[in-house]
Amino acid sequence: MKHASRWSLLAASLALVACSNIAAKDGEGPQTASSVKADAKPADKPAAINKDPFPSTYKSYPGGATAIRNVTIFDGEGGRIDNGVVFFENGKISGMGGADTAIPAGMTIIDGAGKYVTPGIIDIHSHLGNYPSPGIEAHSDGNEATSPTTPEVWAEHSVWPQDPGFSRALANGGITSLQILPGSANLMGGRSVTLKNVYARTVQGMKFPGAPYGFKMACGENPKRVYGGRGRAPSTRMGNVALNRQTWAKAQEYRKKRDSGKEYSRDIGMDTLAGVLDGDILVHNHCYRADEMALVIDMAKEFGYKVSTFHHAVESYKIGDLLKENGVCSAVWADWWGFKMEAYDAIPENAGILQNAGACVVIHSDDENQIQRLNQEAAKALSDGRRLGFDISDAAAIQWITYNPAKAMGIDKMTGSLKAGKMADIVLWNGNPLSVYARPDKVWIDGALLFDAADAKRRPVSDFELGQPGEGDVK
Repeated sequence: MKHASRWSLLAASLALVACSNIAAKDGEGPQTASSVKADAKPADKPAAINKDPFPSTYKSYPGGATAIRNVTIFDGEGGRIDNGVVFFENGKISGMGGADTAIPAGMTIIDGAGKYVTPGIIDIHSHLGNYPSPGIEAHSDGNEATSPTTPEVWAEHSVWPQDPGFSRALANGGITSLQILPGSANLMGGRSVTLKNVYARTVQGMKFPGAPYGFKMACGENPKRVYGGRGRAPSTRMGNVALNRQTWAKAQEYRKKRDSGKEYSRDIGMDTLAGVLDGDILVHNHCYRADEMALVIDMAKEFGYKVSTFHHAVESYKIGDLLKENGVCSAVWADWWGFKMEAYDAIPENAGILQNAGACVVIHSDDENQIQRLNQEAAKALSDGRRLGFDISDAAAIQWITYNPAKAMGIDKMTGSLKAGKMADIVLWNGNPLSVYARPDKVWIDGALLFDAADAKRRPVSDFELGQPGEGDVK
């Protein structure tokens, strides 16, 4: 009977998720016809291509009307309110302000004296579920390293919802949303998926409703090492660019045929690339060196797409003005460097220099452990920037892990900052989140309290961890 309360929680969670997994309507499954004839008569015209054959079935968990008062608030967009109040109901933020802000009647009031509130933390670069724990070969599902271009694969088709990394990221790092990307073995690695960090039996039950798809690309050493090591192209950086350009040229032709009204043979990978050219799918490009980032920006202009974000981007500090001019974010580490040649010119002041240049900065993890302390990574990058002489506020650093990643992922209208009408994705911290001692005290997702450090029943435990010694402990 030791785990009876956990099983009760699991049963309740499964029942709720089961209700959310609504079957798709007839005709909404994947298109299986080998060709689509746009000008066919209605009677013999194949079903239209479904742009979302794996729709989100996410339904928020129930939550009550809540107000947190007497708390320091970082709003996610660079603002700070001391001795403030924030309140939410029906899954949405309904108000925020200073100490004199009236709290609506009927709300559960939490006194946040000495504590801090931020929007839910967002990780723009994660492989949870695709490289879950335990990290064994049987779980290695993030890289379809069989061709240098695999735009046809979708990261969500490898996500294992029982990965204990999800619940650890929630409890230890206040992570409420995250983007799961394919790996970087390929020039074109496939589609990414954005998830709400909730417990669900299926990836559809975690999919962030309304979030655009991303598309993972990679520059530099990884693709040329993987495929050059097999004696095939690309084996050089010029080979990387050439193969990218050739593939984009084919995508332009495919899109032209698709839009012409004439019969064309459907290609799942080309559907993704055409979606990028349409502006519906956002490009997230793994790239370390400044010269390569500049080349990618030129290539994007040549073929008519836009790069949302360069990931890792350890040399972004060299081209902050160029990145600002082109509206490209840099998702960076605080201080990772030197683990391969293209990472040798990294500096810990990277984020600070970019911030000072007015460019978009995001702090990311790319790691199942670092996702649990993105707040501390932001603090390290902030400290390095200040040491260089830049006047960067605590509130600006919080923006690096809240609003900026939301903007780069195309979900900033829904989450990423504390504004009335946005999702109530909120973290109450036991102290300043930029302190090494800070931990999440409570975490709400869409207004539902999914983690409470003071309540063992609100400490998430994955199916994989149920019944193990120390289960439920927060370490």
